[in-house]
This record gives sequence, C-alpha cells and structure tokens, in this order.
Amino acid sequence: MNLPVHVEIDCHGERLWLLADHAIWWPAQRTLLIADAHFGKAATYRVLGQPVPHGTTQHNVERIDALLDLYPARHIVFLGDFLHGPQVHRSTGPTFDTLLAWRARHPDLLCTLVRGNHDARAGDPPKALQFEVVNEPFLMGSLALCHHPQRHPTHYVLAGHEHPVFVLRGRGRDSLRLPGFVFDDGAAVLPAFGDFTGGYAVQHAPGRRIYVAGGGGVWQVQGHVQV
Repeated sequence: MNLPVHVEIDCHGERLWLLADHAIWWPAQRTLLIADAHFGKAATYRVLGQPVPHGTTQHNVERIDALLDLYPARHIVFLGDFLHGPQVHRSTGPTFDTLLAWRARHPDLLCTLVRGNHDARAGDPPKALQFEVVNEPFLMGSLALCHHPQRHPTHYVLAGHEHPVFVLRGRGRDSLRLPGFVFDDGAAVLPAFGDFTGGYAVQHAPGRRIYVAGGGGVWQVQGHVQV
C-alpha cells in the first residue's frame, strides 16, 4: 500500500500540505512550518549522565535539508522550542557546529522562531544563526503562528508544544503510537519535529480532524481505528 507523502487541506482559507515528515508546507507563502525541533535535547540528557543516542541533531538537520530539496521554501517558521537548553549557546560543541554548518548551506533562507517555553530557558538562538525571533502570535495571512495552543479573535492558530500522537489499536493488546496533526475549531497542533521528544496521546472529539504520519506517509484517521 502506497501512502501519500502529503495531504492537502483547506485551513481558514489557506491551502496547507501536511507532510509525512512532521511539518507543513504552505505553498502560497513558500513557507515551511516546523514545531518543537528541540535541538540539543539529547546532549542535555547526556550532560546529566543519561545514556541517550548521539546524532539526533545531524539527523534532524538532514530531514530539514530533505524538505528544502522537495519544496521551494524561502522561509521557515519554527513554532517554538527550537533549542532545548542553553548549552547550545556555547561557541563550540557538536550541536552548535551542526546548526551553524546547516545555516551556512542556506544563507538566503529566512528563518523565524516564535518563542516557546524551552526558548525562554535556552535563550534566543545564537546570532550566528541569523534568526528573526518573535513572540506569539506571529500573524501570516489568515493564520496565527504560535507555540502554545490558544485561540485568536481573528486568525486560525497553528501551534506546537503538546507533541500530539494518536494510538492505533489492533487485536489483543497491539498498539502503535504515531505522531499526528490535530485540527480543532479555531486551532491546530503540529506534531513534534525533533527526534527524542516523546508525545501526548490525543483522542477523537466532535469536530476534530486527526492526521497521522508513519511509514513515510500521512493520512486522516476516522473514528475508532483498529489495525
């Protein structure tokens, strides 16, 4: 079964593509939307003595590079929690070096960070990364780009923060947790982009649309789902 690599939806009059790699492509604005990258999270845990994997930062920037190869973006908006902790602000170190090398490959790309709760602790990205940094809400078209899910009086909200996942249940006790895009009346939440981020299980609710990503595809789930 071949799954679609994106699902195109209408969101408050804007056409958005929900991507299998946990991001949104906004063709009219030539903009990629990415929530909760959490660069440096694994490094933070290693400092605390936890045996967590190396290479998550490199893998995540390679995923962004792959998206930039597929979509003619002139702008990336990060919906909060770009950095996990303040250690990335050191002038040396693998996380900082990987991000700086990534930025050097895309010098003309506009990068905007909508500050999230981890950004408040980590601080704004190092100046060498040349980010525009703003507080929520950041208004573009008919959308309000935020980190924390909320309501806006005139714009539809796209946010992150909650790392939504949906649990597909099979026969017996089989289950599968997949990252998801959750659309409610007035606001939507994107899945976390970063590796090693965990997730909060969401349920169906009246008027809610859930799209899950897995196996290189993305699709809408309906009602009570079994696999």
